[in-house]
Amino acid sequence: MDLAAPQTTTEPVLGRRALNRALLARQMLLRRHRLPALEAIERLVGLQSQAPNPPYVGLWSRLEDFAFGELAELTTERRALRTVLMRGTLHLVSARDAAAIRPLIQPVLDRYLLSGRGGAIKNVDLEPVQDAARRFLEEEPRTDKELRAMLAERWPDPELLAWAVRLRLPLVQVPPRGIWGASGIARHTTLETWLGRPLDAEPSVDGLVLRYLAAFGPATVQDAQHWSGLTRLGEVVERLGAELVTFRDENGRTLYDLPGAPRPDPSVPAPVRYVPDFDNLLLSHADRARIITAEHRARVFTVNGIIRATVLVDGFVHGMWKMERKRRAVTLRVDLFAPAPEAELVEEGERLMAAAHPDADSREVVVSGGGS
Repeated sequence: MDLAAPQTTTEPVLGRRALNRALLARQMLLRRHRLPALEAIERLVGLQSQAPNPPYVGLWSRLEDFAFGELAELTTERRALRTVLMRGTLHLVSARDAAAIRPLIQPVLDRYLLSGRGGAIKNVDLEPVQDAARRFLEEEPRTDKELRAMLAERWPDPELLAWAVRLRLPLVQVPPRGIWGASGIARHTTLETWLGRPLDAEPSVDGLVLRYLAAFGPATVQDAQHWSGLTRLGEVVERLGAELVTFRDENGRTLYDLPGAPRPDPSVPAPVRYVPDFDNLLLSHADRARIITAEHRARVFTVNGIIRATVLVDGFVHGMWKMERKRRAVTLRVDLFAPAPEAELVEEGERLMAAAHPDADSREVVVSGGGS
């Protein structure tokens, strides 16, 4: 039940293609935009980053002349960083957004802490554990193994306590983790230490919902809650009131949006796009029909939580892809779910490989499936 739905049925109805084109426009996937990478990251309210490399591809598919080195520079200069945010997952965000959003997400992480395996920790006094971990991690960035070893000196079950620390403390993964082409085990320090300042004292959940709609709307209250992990956002939508406009989807659900946000005609062409693993494009709505069918979702979303890289054709998920490098040869393998314009797939794929691996001696796009 949509708790924030007004008692009216006169709103315009937006069909699946209309919602698709609105989403693509806001995600900068109808056309590439000429923006600095940091501005794009903030417009998207971050990019999910379970793995270090996908945000590079995500920005390349959205921005004109994006160079992978631009994001690497933002990361080493601490203007962009990887930290746990929406839904308790790693996100690449600007330093400003990390400080503003992290306090809002703490209730989500507290809920995770007290559910599932966290039930074993309900009777543990976490304050001294948290304080000791903070001092240890602020001395210098540490690995999870080093954190567990430190905790084991004073407390039993260091693995469980280290998991609790990662939920209770705002941590950031530091470079070289997150740098394209670099390797290295993940090391963490606190967000405050990395930024050199405290987190925002008065963060705005209203502002977060407005930014969600700007990046992913039109959307239901349930969509916003699914994206963020937060609850009771119906109250926020009610409070925003006149700042929003409303529509209905084909199932009669109320959709909320910003008055001036783009809502292109459903017939607007959508180019072929390569979307990386874990992209928020596929993860930010309770009902994902606007971008992927239930049948295709079963192939893209794996049982162990991996969200595979996808190909968009006419705006919808049409297949999966994977880029492989062996020595100086790069191959991009595309597995289609249905027939698609192979020439466009190859052209866009060749551009992606050239951007990601400019030093390669050979590059090849291999298209299979879909009757090709």
